[in-house]
Amino acid sequence: MQVSVESIDGLERKLNIAVPAEQIDTEVAKRIFDASKKVRLDGFRPGKVPRKVVKQRFGDSIRAEVLGEIANQMFQQAVSQEELKPVGQPAIEPKVNEEGKDFEFIATFEIFPEITLKDTSRFELELLAASVGDKDVEEMINKLRDQQATWTEVARPAAMNDRVNIDYAGTKDGEPFDGGSAEGSDLELGSKRMIDGFESGLESTSAGDVVTLNLTFPEEYHAEDLKGAAVVFEVKVNTVSEKVLAELDKAFFAKFEVEGDLEDFKNNVRENMIRQLDASLEAHRKQLVMDRLFEENNFDLPVAMIDSEIANLQQQSLAQFGAAAESFDLSMLPRELFEEQAKKRVALGVILNQAIVDYEIKPDREALMAFLDDLAKSYDDPEEVKQHYLSDQNRLQQVEMMLIEKRVVDAVLESATVTEKASTYQDVMEAAQANQG
Repeated sequence: MQVSVESIDGLERKLNIAVPAEQIDTEVAKRIFDASKKVRLDGFRPGKVPRKVVKQRFGDSIRAEVLGEIANQMFQQAVSQEELKPVGQPAIEPKVNEEGKDFEFIATFEIFPEITLKDTSRFELELLAASVGDKDVEEMINKLRDQQATWTEVARPAAMNDRVNIDYAGTKDGEPFDGGSAEGSDLELGSKRMIDGFESGLESTSAGDVVTLNLTFPEEYHAEDLKGAAVVFEVKVNTVSEKVLAELDKAFFAKFEVEGDLEDFKNNVRENMIRQLDASLEAHRKQLVMDRLFEENNFDLPVAMIDSEIANLQQQSLAQFGAAAESFDLSMLPRELFEEQAKKRVALGVILNQAIVDYEIKPDREALMAFLDDLAKSYDDPEEVKQHYLSDQNRLQQVEMMLIEKRVVDAVLESATVTEKASTYQDVMEAAQANQG
């Protein structure tokens, strides 16, 4: 086998490969002989079909099969010989394909990027620092009480955060419009469920009141015929109710699987908040480091890897539609929607691959099990979670990758100049939620 390598553009390479004719012809002849023993043709006894006849009938397809297999074998040998790391499948183009002559072909493909990471010791990174205070715990408990709240009808004018039950009818230029009317509808004042002015216009109204609201739909409203439209709502208030927060009693605590008194419940809430905060701070650390590594390290990316990642992201988006995904038109999810995200994911994959080498990060079973223990402890049944990962090699590899990413983040932070920015529990959690969105 003769091989020559040609660099085309960026990561694209061409291998010119020549395979001796004797190697091809010997394999073709062997397969024709084997076929003559098995093939069934009219006019010939089984196993007695002459090789000449088999060659006439099937020679071209047999040769094509042999060339395909040998081209793949020779390509694998060639990239190993030339110490290349191909990405995806090569495009094979025959140059010389004649019986009795050396088989020559061109294999065009991309290679995995070889990069040198920028020096992380010059990175200046600012980490968020926060803790869970008594006020945070009280606010969380009030939020939980609010989620379990009940409504009690009152004989007073409505105030913000009250709930009113209303009948309403909207008109535009004196005519009703779609979605502008309802009867017996509950509305919490301050929820911003209705357009500006609707909810505030019902403040200070009492049960039995009828009010007229002259309002204007926002310019960016989703219904084309209502954008910026002036409308009139006639609203009748049926009832006014105020919110009653859930009592802090044993029945309330039991809903959160807490046995004991208020102090026990507070401790349980605090522990959960600390776990959530630690996880969010860890996610912030990781994102900060990954974003900086991505910004600092620019290099060519294999198109094949980007295309593969775009396909993965499209399928992930499609999966969110559940059973409806089967009839979903994939053109509604064009590749342009995912291209930038795919490029970042591919780039970070290459960066992490190099960081593992640079920081000499190796698999460690003991560390992996400790990491899995830590991952599982926030669940109701940690042992069940551990078995969920341990029982499947793919899932366990996902955990191993999470551990490797954490070690890369730790290594970067250890070498960088790190400062802390004082923050609050609420700010950290809101930032985490925004990043997930």
